Amino acid sequence: MHGERKNTSIEHLELETAHLQNKPKQAMTRYMALLFASACGMAVANIYFAQPLLDSLASEFGITYSSIGMVITITQLCYALGLLLIVPLGDLFNQRRLIMAQMLVSILSLILVGIAPTATVLFIGLAAVGMLAVVTQVLVAFAATWAAPEERGRIVGLVQSGIVIGILLARTFAGILTDLAGWRSVYLVSAVMMLIITAVLYRYLPRTDSERASISYIRLLASMFTLFRQERILRIRGILGFLIFIVFGTLWTSLVLPLSSSPYNLSHTAIGAFGLAGVAGALGAARAGRLADRGLGQLTTCIALVLLFVSWFFIFFTEYSLILLIIGIITLDLSVQAVHVTNQSMIFTVLPEARSRLTAAYMIFYSIGSATGSIASTSIYANNGWSGVCLFCASVSAIAFLYWFITYRFTKQITVKSD
Repeated sequence: MHGERKNTSIEHLELETAHLQNKPKQAMTRYMALLFASACGMAVANIYFAQPLLDSLASEFGITYSSIGMVITITQLCYALGLLLIVPLGDLFNQRRLIMAQMLVSILSLILVGIAPTATVLFIGLAAVGMLAVVTQVLVAFAATWAAPEERGRIVGLVQSGIVIGILLARTFAGILTDLAGWRSVYLVSAVMMLIITAVLYRYLPRTDSERASISYIRLLASMFTLFRQERILRIRGILGFLIFIVFGTLWTSLVLPLSSSPYNLSHTAIGAFGLAGVAGALGAARAGRLADRGLGQLTTCIALVLLFVSWFFIFFTEYSLILLIIGIITLDLSVQAVHVTNQSMIFTVLPEARSRLTAAYMIFYSIGSATGSIASTSIYANNGWSGVCLFCASVSAIAFLYWFITYRFTKQITVKSD
């Protein structure tokens, strides 16, 4: 059904890029998948370090609480820009070289943030960090190409779990280092860690024989819009990703505000430690890829979206019980990441030769959703308190489930196909 719809323009793009990337000759081992996951986790953590540091940044650079959410928004929007401009290059150039270049420039960007003397320099550094953090998606697309078709969902799920753990532990990492040595140490230490993982990737990342495509960069970017227009599964799953990451971004951007205020008055370390609760949910979500490989992606999505809505019942009582908050965080992160992994597993069944562009197109929804949540969260909290934040997120969760239910019949026949 899906293959029969391809029109001439997509077929032409296939001919131009079909031989662009050859798969590595060796099989994807669990060790290599874990290396990919580790690199992704370190890279993506860089754009989330600021979330538990908002009060410190506001104090040092004279930014009001009502505007401090812009720190996260700038990073997320530049991440979306990187998805649009950089990730598609994985279908045009050698992915190994692209990964190495991004990692090295990311290190320089982190150093710039760590030594920023003014808010302007800080914003420039964070913008560069956000744009270059999209190396995670180049790695995901490379892993999906490298993996055997029958285990692609499992590999994508494993690599994606590294991204999720990186996002969540970023808060713990940032909180501990800030309490020990100030917020600048967070970015400088991360630069050192990125240098180490880059050296390991240089040693072990497989070399592929890649041919440069005849398609131009401008046409490559234009083809992403063609893919979005023609591939229904990309549109549906992209919008679903947008909705769930509004919720995700809202929670993790605003959570620092009630926890750092009365009656808790928690330290950066304590606030960051709540990311550990999310890791438990993320590890469970890694199994979503296995379910997608078995053709159970829709069932997984249904259950996850129901749990996403229920999680806000527990999170609502944050100001009364930290235990209920932890239960809510585990449930929410499990739900969001299960849907996210399933989305990617289903999208990767379409046009194997365009996986970098498909990844970029989908992840733009993710980034815009996270940025929307970051913008909304601090504003809603300032005007309506924690109950307003919870009501907003519960409403978006309900809309996500309703959207999935309405579009279910259009995607229920999507299954994992071999290359």
